[in-house]
Amino acid sequence: MKITYLGHSAFEIETNGEKFLIDPFLIMAPDYNPTGVKEIFVTHAHSDHLGSSIEISRKNGSCINAVFELANYCSAKGAKNVRGLNIGGELTFNWGKVSLVPAFHSSSTPDGTYGGCPCGFVFSIEGKTLYHAGDTCLNSELKTIGEIYKPDIAMLPVGGIYTMDIEKAAIASDWLGAKTVIPMHYNTFDAIRVDINDFSNRIQNLGKTPCIMKPQSFVEL
Repeated sequence: MKITYLGHSAFEIETNGEKFLIDPFLIMAPDYNPTGVKEIFVTHAHSDHLGSSIEISRKNGSCINAVFELANYCSAKGAKNVRGLNIGGELTFNWGKVSLVPAFHSSSTPDGTYGGCPCGFVFSIEGKTLYHAGDTCLNSELKTIGEIYKPDIAMLPVGGIYTMDIEKAAIASDWLGAKTVIPMHYNTFDAIRVDINDFSNRIQNLGKTPCIMKPQSFVEL
């Protein structure tokens, strides 16, 4: 499984020759080429997560997977293909399975209308479990996600202000049980600027592996 960080909370995942995107807000990867992307997973409707989803769907026919209200919004705005689901829903693909799980945040579309409830995604790929938390605070549902899904890899927001901060993300990683933790949603703009070395130290002190990625870099896990 190849994970490419596209900045903020955006990732490209490549597995078994197929690619999908999570929250493709591409301000830090403006030259990204979405050719070959079949699926897009959007955690909530805020513009820094919905990002270029609709444009990519229009161009490539990629399917936007999102909570029901957001999927309908994308369809109304010209997305070629959408799939609406809700918390607790699961999808099966030839490369694995995806589950929609709760996130504690807000969600409105770029024009201010209700975007459905925010969420996170749990991906089962190549015998590993990858959790993308979306935007969330520290909350007890993370313990449930850890107990039920047992993620190997967790992508957690760390910027504070709009989400949990570094200290709370370290606690979340402990509750989740993930061995590898990828920080996201930080240093995109001043309000969420952090010392990412603090994150690295806290994660290492828990006996876990911090995976700090620069925009447009990748790892294979």
